[in-house]
Amino acid sequence: MAAERTSRLLGYSAFKVRACRTSVDISWLATARRRGIHQSSRISALTASSARLRPKVQPLHQPTFLPQPLAASGSRTIFIQTENTPNADALKFLPNHPILPQGLSSPFLEYLSPRSTLAPPHPSPLAARLLNVDGITSVFYGPDFITVTKAADTNWAHVKPEVFSLITEAVTSGEQIVNTVENKSSEAGQEGGEQDTLGYNENDSEVVGMIKELLETRIRPAIQEDGGDIEFRGFSNGNVMLKLRGACRTCDSSTVTLKNGIESMLMHYIEEVQGVTQVLDQEEEIAMQEFAKFEEKLKAQKGPGAVASTVGKGSLDTVEA
Repeated sequence: MAAERTSRLLGYSAFKVRACRTSVDISWLATARRRGIHQSSRISALTASSARLRPKVQPLHQPTFLPQPLAASGSRTIFIQTENTPNADALKFLPNHPILPQGLSSPFLEYLSPRSTLAPPHPSPLAARLLNVDGITSVFYGPDFITVTKAADTNWAHVKPEVFSLITEAVTSGEQIVNTVENKSSEAGQEGGEQDTLGYNENDSEVVGMIKELLETRIRPAIQEDGGDIEFRGFSNGNVMLKLRGACRTCDSSTVTLKNGIESMLMHYIEEVQGVTQVLDQEEEIAMQEFAKFEEKLKAQKGPGAVASTVGKGSLDTVEA
């Protein structure tokens, strides 16, 4: 009986010890969990704080600062270059922008009066504003340049800033420099807008074709460089009829250019060519008459071998006999 009671007491004590250990284990586990959660939050907080303060090492091949692209704006920056020409009364402007409309058969347009800037088939608001400037007499459009000619008694220092401003405003605004409208009349308001006279024509003779090819490949680039262009007006009895445009139209040395440059080249390569004649309008005839008087005066002063040079207006050279 005593032995049975003792075994029961020992079993109860063991059970109590196990229950106590279990409660201690549960209590310790809860405490450990709470400590773990608290410690993990501290660690994450410290890690985030340290990450903000920790210095970063940038790779050597990457810049420490990457420039951000500038936001696109509505403004447009252009660069307009100005070039002198052999004609002191003409300036060539290169706005780095196409001037003539696409599909135009002619490589140039020339406006000689305010009325021509409004007439079909190719009116031009810019040419109208340029010819409205006091002292400006003509406006010439090439493929990528504009030649502005002034009167002889006008100073470039007075008109060039306004001309430059008008061209800049027209290009930056994006307006159409040359418009194309229907021409109900048979006459064109502008010079050179109908067709390229140096273009291929199946009805041309072999000699005319050779003349056009030489003018197109060798002569035209040089004249365009001087702010002008050239037209082929015919070939008859060995004589080539041409018309100069733009800065070359009213240049005092245009006759020298024709005789010493164009005529010599054509006669050298094409034996059928015997001479070159410049086709003139009324204004050009007056200018040529004045130039002839100047040559006569020059010969009287400097001798019969003195001629005007193509270097610039009024410059003189002496030709050895």
